[in-house]
Amino acid sequence: MAKIKLKNIKIYAYHGCLIEERKIGSDYLVNLAVYFKMSSSSKSDNVKDTIDYLSLQKIVKEEMAYPSNLLETVVQRIIDSVLKINPSVLKVAVEVEKTNPPINGNLTGVSVKKKVKR
Repeated sequence: MAKIKLKNIKIYAYHGCLIEERKIGSDYLVNLAVYFKMSSSSKSDNVKDTIDYLSLQKIVKEEMAYPSNLLETVVQRIIDSVLKINPSVLKVAVEVEKTNPPINGNLTGVSVKKKVKR
């Protein structure tokens, strides 16, 4: 099994339960790991035989563009979309982090992470 990992995709989006979060938005970091069978792509050296990381980045950008109250909802949408793109995907792990949450406290972010096996 092989893994493609997209690390710290920076996106500005409008998620949250507070009206202010939906109006002014916030910075997010998304990490995505996709596990798949690599046997044919490692032999063919052809992008059509693998999971194209450009298509993965596009999925993240598209799903982050739809505002949600909860990061859990965004994470699940990304997972569902990744599983649809290619039947060779065996497992997906997604973490979405809000880097400046509206919380009084000394922290650098809050995140939701989920892993799913097909």
